[in-house]
Amino acid sequence: MTLSIVAILVGFALLVWSADRFVEGAAVAARHLGMPPLMIGMVIVGFGTSAPEMVVSAMAAMDGSPNLALGNALGSNIVNTALILGITALIAPIAVNSDIVRRELPLLLLICGLLGMLLWDNELTAFEAIVLLGGFFLLLVWSIYSALRGQGDNLGNEIQELIKVESMPLGKSIFWLTAGLILLIVSSRILVWGAVTIAEAIGISDLVIGLTIVALGTSLPELAASVIAARKGEHDIAIGNIVGSNMFNILAVVGISGVIAPMPAIAPEVLLRDWSTMMALTVVLLMMAYGFRKDFGRINRLEGALLLLSFIVYTSYLVLSETGMFF
Repeated sequence: MTLSIVAILVGFALLVWSADRFVEGAAVAARHLGMPPLMIGMVIVGFGTSAPEMVVSAMAAMDGSPNLALGNALGSNIVNTALILGITALIAPIAVNSDIVRRELPLLLLICGLLGMLLWDNELTAFEAIVLLGGFFLLLVWSIYSALRGQGDNLGNEIQELIKVESMPLGKSIFWLTAGLILLIVSSRILVWGAVTIAEAIGISDLVIGLTIVALGTSLPELAASVIAARKGEHDIAIGNIVGSNMFNILAVVGISGVIAPMPAIAPEVLLRDWSTMMALTVVLLMMAYGFRKDFGRINRLEGALLLLSFIVYTSYLVLSETGMFF
């Protein structure tokens, strides 16, 4: 048990560090190659911050734990929306000025709905996973199109300010891009082994481990990025990072793990409890971000506290249900 706990702690630390190196290397390399800042933010950084979830879920699926992979994807979205945006808004209320972010939110809602339709029969076939991956590639095309058409968007201006201070030779950025990816794979393997071992030892399902411990750990890059962005006044980066990551998690993370290991018998509570929670949080986020009575939305500290409270309630229910205190 002690070795498993150490493996999780080391895996988390190495995962966060390698993800940061991977994103930094990819962003600087893309800048050297002349990619527009908005495209770097929407595609490179968006993909990079979801890399921990992708690699961890792929490793879990290959190790015969597809429920951990699915739990990681759903749990990461719940962590992103409720915990990370909740904490970020408590630190600094988040104003949503970007038209691109406002267009992404309804798209995120549609993607969440698509996943619910695929999980309706409590299974995820290889074909359905391929459908999700097809949606992921369409999302990449849409992101590139939006980045090219939205150069005057506030999100692009914030990303320009963020990356212009980065100075790194092209060779060094490629080195960190490669090394970061390798370390991501290694740390994910360590983390999955530790999580599955602990789940088996204490009798907690790998689904719940994925929804809680693993989801929290793989979302740490998003937490750091959003909090730092909000403190700098880069509000659209703070929320855009979360929205983009959530779309990537559903389409790429679930898609990749489902292709590796189709899920013929998904527990009913995944749809009734976990997907429903994720969907409800997405609807609430859309309402907060649009603001309806204003020119732009704003997630204030009270709304941030409510998001954080919802995460505490959901996680407490998971733990209490798993330990048999709720029947």
